[in-house]
Amino acid sequence: MMKTVESDSVYRRLATPRAAAIAGILFGVLFSVSLILLRIAIPANPFSGPEWIEQGAHQITFALELMPFAGIAFLWFIGVVRDRLGHFEDQLFSTVFFGSGLLFLAMVFVSMAIAGGLIAGSQLNPQIIYDNQVIYFSRAIMFQLSNVYALRMAGVFMLSLATIWLRTGLFSRWLIILTYLLAVALLIIINFNLWMALIFPAWVFVISIAILVLRLKQSSA
Repeated sequence: MMKTVESDSVYRRLATPRAAAIAGILFGVLFSVSLILLRIAIPANPFSGPEWIEQGAHQITFALELMPFAGIAFLWFIGVVRDRLGHFEDQLFSTVFFGSGLLFLAMVFVSMAIAGGLIAGSQLNPQIIYDNQVIYFSRAIMFQLSNVYALRMAGVFMLSLATIWLRTGLFSRWLIILTYLLAVALLIIINFNLWMALIFPAWVFVISIAILVLRLKQSSA
């Protein structure tokens, strides 16, 4: 006679760890450090010779090693923000918010991969002599991706999120206004200076601090 064995497994709803909000802080720090290292290693003059590839190889390599971890932290930050929205999440604005965040990260990775390709080629064959046109073309693609398209996606990311916060009242008004102003700046201003890109990680850092403070207040309450 066959006996039926009932499973006594207990299913629980997943809850976002409180420490997950630190992901945004990690992204802000890692992304900023990576950009600063790249700014130091890559000369501001776009017509500089190929010497900077060898001279700044260590800084660029270290920056490229940090960037994947910054990207992972950014994905966690997106998850933390969506968890914060909860059932207030709107499908329209959330789709724009989620999609622009992924596009931002993808274009940053592609830009970093181009820089990594230049460094890898120089390290694999130290005797290689890059043509100046190759350097100019590679740098132009890097900056177009990172400082034009990626930053605009970051601006859309911030605009959609600020609109959600404004309609739901989940964040204070001054933080929403600041987000709108910074987002418009990223959308309008075209600047190939890498310092311009520091606006976004600084904003993510501030938002993550705000989320941590709100969660601590809720826990104490």
